[in-house]
Amino acid sequence: MDLQTWTWILVGITFLLYIVIAIWSRAGSTKEFYVAGGGVSPLANGLATAADWMSAASFISMAGIISFSGYDGSVYLMGWTGGYVLLALLLAPYLRKFGKFTVPDFIGDRYYSNAARSVAVFCALLISFTYVAGQMRGVGLVFSRFLEVEINTGVMIGMIIVLFYAVLGGMKGITYTQVAQYCVLIFAFMVPAIFISIQMTDNVIPQLGFGGADEQGLYLLDKLDGLHRELGFAEYTSGSKSKLDVFFITGALMVGTAGLPHVIVRFFTVKKVSDARKSAGWALLFIAILYTTAPAIAVFARTNMIETVNNQDYQNMPSWFGKWEETGLITFVDKNEDGLIQYLGDEEKNELTVDRDIMVLANPEIAQLPNWVIALVAAGGLAAALSTAAGLLLVISSSVSHDLIKKMIKPDISEKGELIAARLSAVVAVCIAGYFGINPPGFVAATVALAFGLAAASFFPAIVMGIFSKRINKEGTIAGMTVGILLMLFYMLKFKFDLFGGGAKDDWWLGISPEGFGTVAMIVNFLVSGVISKFTPKPPQEVQNMVENIRIPNGVGKAHKH
Repeated sequence: MDLQTWTWILVGITFLLYIVIAIWSRAGSTKEFYVAGGGVSPLANGLATAADWMSAASFISMAGIISFSGYDGSVYLMGWTGGYVLLALLLAPYLRKFGKFTVPDFIGDRYYSNAARSVAVFCALLISFTYVAGQMRGVGLVFSRFLEVEINTGVMIGMIIVLFYAVLGGMKGITYTQVAQYCVLIFAFMVPAIFISIQMTDNVIPQLGFGGADEQGLYLLDKLDGLHRELGFAEYTSGSKSKLDVFFITGALMVGTAGLPHVIVRFFTVKKVSDARKSAGWALLFIAILYTTAPAIAVFARTNMIETVNNQDYQNMPSWFGKWEETGLITFVDKNEDGLIQYLGDEEKNELTVDRDIMVLANPEIAQLPNWVIALVAAGGLAAALSTAAGLLLVISSSVSHDLIKKMIKPDISEKGELIAARLSAVVAVCIAGYFGINPPGFVAATVALAFGLAAASFFPAIVMGIFSKRINKEGTIAGMTVGILLMLFYMLKFKFDLFGGGAKDDWWLGISPEGFGTVAMIVNFLVSGVISKFTPKPPQEVQNMVENIRIPNGVGKAHKH
């Protein structure tokens, strides 16, 4: 069977599966819509969290970034993995004990203020829309190449599918759909990796193959370093970023993860606090499978691509090259008109431009794997993008219906009315997300990295201090969150989108990139919150008692009662 037939079959089967699950598990109440009724098992929640967490950025973009940046790309691995550990150990169990539906709900109640809730809603919407733009771009990318439709049409199809199960099923539908999506995406990620690892190093385990040697006994990383030197690229295993920037990017990704509203809300879906800890452990195991394989895929894809493309006759390139050219993600300009592709580190002589987002998707084709494996990767990429997009859309709809309408605008709204509002806001959110997918800011992982910076700058300090400090009050938190998110937005717009007179790389403050600036904005947020809280009244006694209570494990003290 040809590739397109395989792709339609596998994508069709997986989409049908998601739709059947959504119909089977549709939400009938607001509790089911927001937190799946609070009765999800730790194992299922671990699988769903892993799918929610591993977005198109993890599946499509991360190995692509590592593939092009080499050593510098490792900040994404360290930041995202470390951040998940931070979230699981430091925040998730306490937030679960607090027992609210959303992050703005926690902030509104902990800081006894609708102003704080409003700032939190604004931050949640901003983070979620920035993040979802990256997912929609990932959906468009997969559709445009494998189903040979326009990127914009691909985004539209993705929107309709997500809309169907997010609006119908709410968190309950999304949870069980994400369990299926995790199984699809991890299978799709691992199968080509195992195939190529055997092909290149005779090792079944990609994580070991990546440190192994080829048939000539040459270590794969040494071989890639040699290819890079020959072509004038920086050595794959040497870094060009400053230590300070690496530290700050890793920090922003870590604390940004711990402040991501769509991941935090997953811990509200389990029955009890101990289940929140267990599901965090399961999710970490499931995430580790993909994250330890990504560097191996990066090396396999980069080596294969250089050897397949460089100095080859353009007219005799394999069919995959022409197909990717049609999407505009690979472009060849024959500068010296010799008909050969010169892929070089020297900008002036280089004739080939490759979008880093295609590395994972094109990898099985470059390695000439069977068509069903290539089609499987397309289904996996869609599963990764759609699972995260659904989680984000739920955050957006619950921020509007629960935090804005129910808690602030119309407190007496009926449960049915709130559910309708949640579904309508999900529809609007999908349309805005689709617009961003059609007009995306930057490649997938860079867009997503900025969402982490925004989460680090706003939510993380408010959540951490809300749990661990009784003294932090509403004045301090509102000021800290506002200053943090505005500072991050200013830096992002100046240096990433060239507003405010534009900003060259040489003008970065202390040499810190926009992706790393979330750490600076977070520190400023902590300082502003702490200082203002010190000079303003203490929180009311019942709020202090509530903070005390969140930190006491369930069951303590019961033994003393006779």
